Amino acid sequence: MNFAVFTVMLPDLTPEEAAPALKDAGYQGVEWRVTATPAEVKDETPSFWRNNSCTLAPTPQDAQRARTIAEAVGLAIPNLGTYIAVGDLPAVEQAMQFAALAGAPSIRVGIARNDQVGDVHALFEQSVAFLGGVQTLSQRLGVKALIEMHHGTIAASASSARRLVEGFDPACIGVIHDCGNMVFEGHEEYRRGLELLGPYLAHVHVKNAAYDRPSAGGVWQPRWAPLQDGVVDFAALFAALHSVGYDGWIVVEDFSQAYDSHTALHENLAFLHSVQHALS
Repeated sequence: MNFAVFTVMLPDLTPEEAAPALKDAGYQGVEWRVTATPAEVKDETPSFWRNNSCTLAPTPQDAQRARTIAEAVGLAIPNLGTYIAVGDLPAVEQAMQFAALAGAPSIRVGIARNDQVGDVHALFEQSVAFLGGVQTLSQRLGVKALIEMHHGTIAASASSARRLVEGFDPACIGVIHDCGNMVFEGHEEYRRGLELLGPYLAHVHVKNAAYDRPSAGGVWQPRWAPLQDGVVDFAALFAALHSVGYDGWIVVEDFSQAYDSHTALHENLAFLHSVQHALS
């Protein structure tokens, strides 16, 4: 398996700063965050999902920039972390064109969220209709589209993600398995979940989360945690990935803020290598 970083976790670094830092830490790839940054947040302190400096704009110019920066240090671009709402096929086409220019084989696309209007059946049909249009674009442009298992959506678990993509061509539509999101919602035993995904397992994100007990008791609340100290059993996850023959990318997105960005790159990869070596 090869290791990469989704640049959403590096909000204080520019792409030009991030790529050599990844290479120096020992990663083989970079998953660029690609989205427009609103003008009103650009003066804010860097943050993961607002003023993120390690973000590329969805333009042909930044697509070439993405390729140039990665190639300069010998990093692959296994996927693009795009932010595309259900139904926005023009944005999908734009993102796929960006991927083709940048040299990325796939992009992430959105699915319906639990807070949207309508019951789960209506949201499911809305997402299926959208993915139908996405598949057509994939067939024309040669770029695969991935949905991510994510809490707060109608595909939080492996089984719900499989149900959503079943019927589509796995060469065009795939699933991102995310163990950290599954701490919040959607946990299923790793091996069985991966078996369920079958040919739709296309990509793997890794992060961790933990639960805090309120001082007065009650419902415990989830929070992001360092890779090595949370609910995710990485030894079990890696064993499960091995059992289904997964040899693709493992992409880190650490939101714990346990370390500064440069230290996090080294600490996270060292931990993942230790898990991998323990299983070999």
